[in-house]
Amino acid sequence: MKTILKVENMMCEGCEKRIENAFDNKVKADHKKGEVEILENIDVEEVKEKLEELGFTVK
Repeated sequence: MKTILKVENMMCEGCEKRIENAFDNKVKADHKKGEVEILENIDVEEVKEKLEELGFTVK
């Protein structure tokens, strides 16, 4: 099952890379769609918290 989070405030590929690097590429970010897909078995709540810490808003 894919887990995809709707994320606001991603403006460019730099934002995507920042998110992907923060999770050691265990997620895939797409600023055009405003989505972050969790690729590996990571706790969704932890991902949400870390995204918020990075300055992004999770819907």
